[in-house]
Amino acid sequence: MRVSVGHLASLAVLALTCAAPVPAAAEGGPAWEACVGLASTPDERVKACSTVIDTKSETGRRLAGAYCNRGHGLTERHELDAALADLDEAVKLDPNYACAFNNRGRVYSFKRDYDRAIADYDQAIKLDPSLPLAYNNRGESRYNKRDLDGAIADFDTAIKLNPNYAGAYGNRGLTYYRKRDMTRALADYTTRIKLAPDLLAYIDRGNVFRDSEQLDRAAADYGEAIRIAPTDARGWRNRGMIRLYQGDNKGGLADYDKALQYDPSDVFSWNNRGQAKMRLGDKQGAIADFRKALVLRPDLPTAREALQRLGAM
Repeated sequence: MRVSVGHLASLAVLALTCAAPVPAAAEGGPAWEACVGLASTPDERVKACSTVIDTKSETGRRLAGAYCNRGHGLTERHELDAALADLDEAVKLDPNYACAFNNRGRVYSFKRDYDRAIADYDQAIKLDPSLPLAYNNRGESRYNKRDLDGAIADFDTAIKLNPNYAGAYGNRGLTYYRKRDMTRALADYTTRIKLAPDLLAYIDRGNVFRDSEQLDRAAADYGEAIRIAPTDARGWRNRGMIRLYQGDNKGGLADYDKALQYDPSDVFSWNNRGQAKMRLGDKQGAIADFRKALVLRPDLPTAREALQRLGAM
C-alpha cells in the first residue's frame, strides 16, 4: 500500500513587510496613530492611512510614511496592484526611505517577480544595513530563485542583527531542509519553536522528523500543532499520515476524518482515508473515498491503482 505525501508540504517562507517608522511630531491625531501604529490590523491601517492621505494633513517623510503604511495594509490584504501604487508613491516622495523599498519588494515577491523584489531589497539594505527584515525578505526571494546558499547568507545576517528573529530561523530551517541538511534544519526549527511555538513551526519540525524516520517525534510535533490549532486540517492530516505509516489504521482514519471535516477539498486526505478504510476492510467506504479523490484530481495514480485493485474501475 502506498500513501500519498503531497499534502504534507506545509512549508512556507515567512517574508514580512514592515510598518514604516516616521518622524515624531507634536501633531497627529487618532488617524495618524492608527496609520503608523504597529498594533493596527491591515483594515485599520488602510482606513487610517487613507484618512491621512485624503485630508492632506501631512507632507514629506510623514506623507511618504502614510503611503508606505497603507501599502503595507493593502499587501497584507493581498490587494497587490493597489499596494504597489502606494509604495511607488512612497518611494517617489522619499527615495531614501528603506522601509518603503522593503515593502515594495514584498509586493513584487507576492507577484513572483523575484528579480525586482531583490533589487528593492538591495536598495533597502543600502539605505539601512541594520534592517533585518530586508535581509530576511531578500533571502526569501533568493530561495524562490533556487539560490539556496545566497538565501542562507541573508538569513544568517538577519539572525545576526536580531538573534530573536523567529521567522528567519524558520526560513533558514526551510532552506537547510531543501538542501537535505536535516541536522541544521532541525536545530533552526527547534529554535523557532522556542521563540514562537505556532502551528507551522511544529509541522515544519515534524516534517524533518518524518523524513529522518523518527516517526514518534513527528507524531508528537503534529500533535502539538493540533493542540495549538485544533480546527486546522494540517495537523490532523500530517499525524494521520504517520499513524498509517506505523500501522495504526484506526488512528489514521480518525485523524483523516478530522482533516476532512476542516478541509474537505484536500485530495490526499480523501486518498489516504481510503487507504485506511481499505486496510480495515471497509471496501465500499474506500471506493467512495478514492472516487472523491479522483473527482478532485483525475490523474492521481494511487487512487486509480487502489480502485483497480478493488475491482471498481
